[in-house]
Amino acid sequence: MPTGCGPSRKFDSPRGLLDLALGQKRFRLARYHPSAELGFFVEHYWIVEWDLSGQADHQQELLPHPSIHIAVERGRCEVVGVVEGRFTRVLQGTGRVFGIKFWPGGFYPLFGANVSELTNRVVSLSDVLGEAGTVFGKAVAACTNDERNVELAEVLLRERHPARDRNVVVVREIVDQIAADPGITKVDDLALVVDMSKWTLQRLFRRYVGVSAKWVIQRYRLHEAIEKIGRGRPVDWARLAIDLGYFDQAHFIKDFKRFAGRTPHEYARGLGNRKPD
Repeated sequence: MPTGCGPSRKFDSPRGLLDLALGQKRFRLARYHPSAELGFFVEHYWIVEWDLSGQADHQQELLPHPSIHIAVERGRCEVVGVVEGRFTRVLQGTGRVFGIKFWPGGFYPLFGANVSELTNRVVSLSDVLGEAGTVFGKAVAACTNDERNVELAEVLLRERHPARDRNVVVVREIVDQIAADPGITKVDDLALVVDMSKWTLQRLFRRYVGVSAKWVIQRYRLHEAIEKIGRGRPVDWARLAIDLGYFDQAHFIKDFKRFAGRTPHEYARGLGNRKPD
């Protein structure tokens, strides 16, 4: 970002956070765009901050995106691989986390190896970037200013000089296509749309994203379901299941419960929605 200019805030509604309305009453979430130079790799920087002193703990659940994060909290600086299941975090007392969310495929140039090695894992940033990771973690942990945290992150990434790998662009375009087109419900559909063999897709996703193309398709369709349920209107579950590419309602309910920890109806009821027609 240009000298003298702070990072710009990101205001679109985040997807994948379960019970978002409740969560936003318990913690502060701020997101910032990266500089144009680093936007090739980074989707945004994020801060979650809370003060629950004298209050009950807050349990926040989310269905993670196909993205790798760097997260700094209380002296720990870690690389968080793609989490295939539901991610649950209990917030207690006071705390603050600063994070860097990479585009799908965007962490590969920094890692330089098959990122599926990080799937469902958390590793120290120093194991990936050496002493620079340790120094960065300490500097961020010592500062509670959003803009300064972003500045430190930008310096760290620029000094790594990551290569602009062409496959990062390819992966991002494919994932954007999945997110934008509800009609893509199977890998066969995706292969036809992007004119690529299933084998090539799977190899590309495992190496650059860390999970299969099938997982990414399913995750975005479930994000859509959560978003539609969260609108507070009656839901035709059978119709929704078909729209999301499921053979029948039972399979949709099974997958939703596996990832969200409850059935779609239970999730809707927990949000205070009316009983579906």
